[in-house]
Amino acid sequence: MIDLKGYEWSLMEGALITLQVALLSLILAMILGMVGALAKLSPYRWARAVATTYTTVIRGIPDLVLMMLIFFGGQMLLNDSLYQLNESINNFFSSSDPNHEWATYLPDYIEISPFVAGIMTIGFIFGAYMAETFRGAILAVDKGELEAAKAYGMGSVLSFRRILLPQMIRHALPGFGNNWLVLLKTTALVSVIGLDDMVRKGALAAGTTQMPFTFYMSVAIIFLVFTSLSTTGLKWAERKFSIHTR
Repeated sequence: MIDLKGYEWSLMEGALITLQVALLSLILAMILGMVGALAKLSPYRWARAVATTYTTVIRGIPDLVLMMLIFFGGQMLLNDSLYQLNESINNFFSSSDPNHEWATYLPDYIEISPFVAGIMTIGFIFGAYMAETFRGAILAVDKGELEAAKAYGMGSVLSFRRILLPQMIRHALPGFGNNWLVLLKTTALVSVIGLDDMVRKGALAAGTTQMPFTFYMSVAIIFLVFTSLSTTGLKWAERKFSIHTR
């Protein structure tokens, strides 16, 4: 039995935060991925250009750099814009009535939560990967079945729900599962922006007790448990959606 010197609950709290970040990031990534996939398959050139730029840029920049850029750079950009807006509003009203002191009710400073920033960054990053996964899955569906659904009088929404979506899920599951496992491990990056996730909790405990191997090994084991459970669930999903093909 590993002696964690009373930090067991601290690591469990961090593990819960890690799961929350991972699941909420996954939801955002799936939404962005589906929108991106549909945009890349759109007949409109501007939609394809936007989606292609998004996936190309995101997949070409390291995740850690994006995390720092969005958290620190985004926070600075937001507050600079807020300051300029306040100044513009004050100058506009002061010019119309210089004898009156005008003040806006906008906040002077907005601090971005590391929790929100982590979710937004990871979801934004993996939305690009999900877009390629979903695009490939949509292209793998037999177009003849969609044409048959249209011939039977199904509308676009009904044919998407009954024909395209179930088969798209089956084709997308392997790539989706790989993206999820990588996303889960990428949540370790949120510790660098100050979020008290499992990695940060482990690092603080390791520094306090001078037992880095014990605590980092514990964090690694918890991540391994998460990924093992995820792999089991993904295999079950693949079997479920492949029943009609066997």
